[in-house]
Amino acid sequence: MQVLGQKLRSRAKELGFSNAEVARRAGLSERRYGFYVTGDREPDLSALLRICKVLATTPNMLLGISEDGKESSSRAALVERLRIASRGLSENDLQSLVIQAEALVAHRVRSK
Repeated sequence: MQVLGQKLRSRAKELGFSNAEVARRAGLSERRYGFYVTGDREPDLSALLRICKVLATTPNMLLGISEDGKESSSRAALVERLRIASRGLSENDLQSLVIQAEALVAHRVRSK
């Protein structure tokens, strides 16, 4: 399952986690997690859900599918990254970000 391995590497890199760190946080041995990253083995549902929790993502995202069963788009990945990043913001910061996003949308609508 090459897609899973690529997504695991990519997501861990985005978060600045090593394979060892993801494995530790998910309660897996480094060797077992390494099999998932290389595509030699597939995780069971329980392991997949623990990995998703550590990487703050969803099984669909790691498996390369969206909610409607199609391959994930780059837009969907960006929206997911924004959603995850928003978790680390204070309410004031989040409010400022929403105002900025709304202003950008309004500007684009006026520019058309």
